[in-house]
Amino acid sequence: MQRPPVSESLRTPTQAPAPAGAPSQDLDFEAVIGLEIHVQLQTRTKMFCGCELSFGEPPNTRTCPVCLGLPGSLPVANAQAVHLGLVIGLALGCELAPRSIFHRKNYFYPDLPKGYQISQYDEPLCRGGHLGDVRIHRVHLEEDAAKLIHVGSSGRIHGSDASIVDFNRGGTPLAEIVTEPDLRSG
Repeated sequence: MQRPPVSESLRTPTQAPAPAGAPSQDLDFEAVIGLEIHVQLQTRTKMFCGCELSFGEPPNTRTCPVCLGLPGSLPVANAQAVHLGLVIGLALGCELAPRSIFHRKNYFYPDLPKGYQISQYDEPLCRGGHLGDVRIHRVHLEEDAAKLIHVGSSGRIHGSDASIVDFNRGGTPLAEIVTEPDLRSG
């Protein structure tokens, strides 16, 4: 179905008439952007277990039943990560929650051995605040997934011979800063 031509009175002086049969060119778009920023928290251990964090260790040497999600294992929140999340909230002028809750966000992904990610949704650590003109919607804590390594000449999934999982990174504490859609083009 063709769109009817735009009335001459509605066209701005810089807009040329659209060629016959072409859709009208009178639509102006503005990009409106909100961000989700993941901040890796500098803690000694993972978010919900006592496994030490390190970079460059041999694969799968920094794991335990909790970060692998084995039956019967119980997670305990990293107090230092909670403290750092609150410090971020204070720095951004957020309202600190008197109580926050962690949930299981269920989804399958090859580098998420439990089949869920522990994150905050209903009651995040912090709400409100701002950074300059950008309003902060929320700051919440979660754990990072593991790392997929694609074996092959490209190092990418396309054309790889195999994919292997390094669970050392799984469970790394993250603070997610979510902004309101205050960034605009133009």
